[in-house]
Amino acid sequence: MAKAEMTVILAHGAWADGSSWARVITALKADGIKAQAAPLSLTSLADDVAALNRSLDRTEGPVVLAGHAYAGAVIALARPARVKALVYVAALAPDEGEKVADVFYRLAPHPQAPKLAPDDNGLIWLPEDAFATAFAQNASAEDHTVLAAVQRPISVDCITIPGGRPLWKDVPSWYLLAEQDRMIVPEMQRFMAERMKAQIRTHAVDHTPSVTAPAFVAEIIRDAVRSVRSN
Repeated sequence: MAKAEMTVILAHGAWADGSSWARVITALKADGIKAQAAPLSLTSLADDVAALNRSLDRTEGPVVLAGHAYAGAVIALARPARVKALVYVAALAPDEGEKVADVFYRLAPHPQAPKLAPDDNGLIWLPEDAFATAFAQNASAEDHTVLAAVQRPISVDCITIPGGRPLWKDVPSWYLLAEQDRMIVPEMQRFMAERMKAQIRTHAVDHTPSVTAPAFVAEIIRDAVRSVRSN
């Protein structure tokens, strides 16, 4: 019986949806790598882990999980059976017992980071001008318009609940460190990447390189896929 094809499952972060991975998906497709974006609700960490597991259920064979920003916490809590590698794209990596907010707010924010606060529904929206000043400052004006229009708010329940044992303790991980990130400062990214003993790739990119520098993102995912296949 032929071995099942490997799948890359991509998890979007706060204030985004699966379309933020579009250019990465097409770049991987050109290399014959199957990828799909997991639709996260951003309503709670548990809800998002369940949604990611449902995406795993749609696949067979080995899986590489990639997460952007908040979704780093989500991929680390996925059902582990077929997950062979993790890829963090300017992503948060809380340890066991830590909350997303613990690592997000551990260091002083970038001077251009937006002020964030929940609304009356417990949802945190990104100010529209922050897409151009901090979220994806290297993107085009057209991209800023679309990112702001399709943004999905994140619930405080996503960032205030401690997580369990993260998968990065048990499977190899890669980390794209975004040197121009104004949402998660690079020093914090390095701390997390080194703590998890990830293979670190540093690039002069902003917080959302899946939109602004998809070639770099696709390349680090390819590295993970090649490593899994060679083993």
